[in-house]
Amino acid sequence: MTFPDYFQSLDAEKMRAEYPTGPEFLEAFRSMSRDELRARQEERFRRVVARGWEVAFYKRHWSVAGLEPGDIKGLDDITKIPRYSKSDLMESIENHPPFGDFHGMDIYAPEERPPVVFHTTSGTTGTPQVLFFDAKSRELQNMFLSRVHHVCGLRPDDVVHSVYGHGMINGGHFVRESFVHYSNAIFLSAGTGNETRSVAQIDLMKRFGVTVIVGFADYIKKLSQVAEEEGIDPKKDLNIRMIIAHLGREPRESIGGPWGATEVYDWYGVGDTGVIAFEAPDLAGMHVQEDGHFLEIVHDETGLPVPDGEDGNMVDTVLFKDDIYPIIRFDTKDVSGFLDGSSSLGLNLRRIKGFLGRSDNMVKLRGINLYPIAIGAVAAGHAAATGEYVCRAEKDSTGREELTIIIEVQDSANEAVREEIENLLKRKFGIAIQVELAEKGETAPFTEVDKRQKAIRLIDNRNT
Repeated sequence: MTFPDYFQSLDAEKMRAEYPTGPEFLEAFRSMSRDELRARQEERFRRVVARGWEVAFYKRHWSVAGLEPGDIKGLDDITKIPRYSKSDLMESIENHPPFGDFHGMDIYAPEERPPVVFHTTSGTTGTPQVLFFDAKSRELQNMFLSRVHHVCGLRPDDVVHSVYGHGMINGGHFVRESFVHYSNAIFLSAGTGNETRSVAQIDLMKRFGVTVIVGFADYIKKLSQVAEEEGIDPKKDLNIRMIIAHLGREPRESIGGPWGATEVYDWYGVGDTGVIAFEAPDLAGMHVQEDGHFLEIVHDETGLPVPDGEDGNMVDTVLFKDDIYPIIRFDTKDVSGFLDGSSSLGLNLRRIKGFLGRSDNMVKLRGINLYPIAIGAVAAGHAAATGEYVCRAEKDSTGREELTIIIEVQDSANEAVREEIENLLKRKFGIAIQVELAEKGETAPFTEVDKRQKAIRLIDNRNT
């Protein structure tokens, strides 16, 4: 029995022509009009929707919403399609074990099915979810990330240290593939502290002359502290010039400063979709890769689009996933907003504010919507704070939500520091937030910052 392998099922030349990378990416989106981009999106969207009607998961959800084939003629009709989120995918897996019915592989005979890459999410917000990619969507995911590296200024002589997790998690694997397949940089796949001890990671950086770090900001910060504990000055003894990370709401100075990194860039994506948007050297929001993603910002409850500038849930349709596991109006539950105006780089792409928090982690405190990462970013700015924290959400006897931030400081018995942080938070958010001080390392059992690529920042006791 013969069937195409991973590489035989790819048309690399066609992919590069349709989705340019490197200098060609910048050239293409400086010259392409919004009308031309819209035409490409329309064509790709129609292909994705046609594929969706062949997948049991979408047929079920769309039929319940009263849709029939032919109702969705183009992007102007996209809001007729119901959103779905991780909870819907997990229900699909529960009812159709072990992989669910959203991937579409079951329409193929085994010998005809294209090669697939199988991973899971990290499970930060619950049970890990399964992820599938065919060869085309996998390599396009990798190519889209390579655009980020090029725009940020990756050089052939760079040595890249990655702290993304591996195992079943998608992140570390696709990041590695992007660097190895689409750059000449030397790549070190160190992984999390569970995979390569933190002390050993610092030794790797020094021994091999690492110049770029990639990963989640939480662990990157942790590594700088480990270096100092080992008697190594990250600024003087190492040579880190650039960090490309998921920054959240923390100031980039708190991430790059300890390393002496002069360039710190943020990007956004989720395991299902790959990279959606990224910062460029102008640091003026994140450019959405609109030739591969149709991104909407919608109200969490109504699902209606919010005006530009307002915050809402990011709902993504992946325009190149038209075979295995199509993604059509996936509500990430991550919050952002579109920016007004044009890119100073001359790219005809929309921009978003970046990752502001998660709507399903939001705490409504006396009528004000609060996100743990926003609170942590402000509290961690106090001079006595180490940068590590965790928030705890609870409900009192009347059902009113309460929020406490537990933050590590140099001296947890210093009552003045606690009051100063409480005042800092009240000035920023206009409401009193409870503060508990902890000694260095005391929040680690809750955040798992030493083990995970993405630290846990909320202990949610509201439903217990």
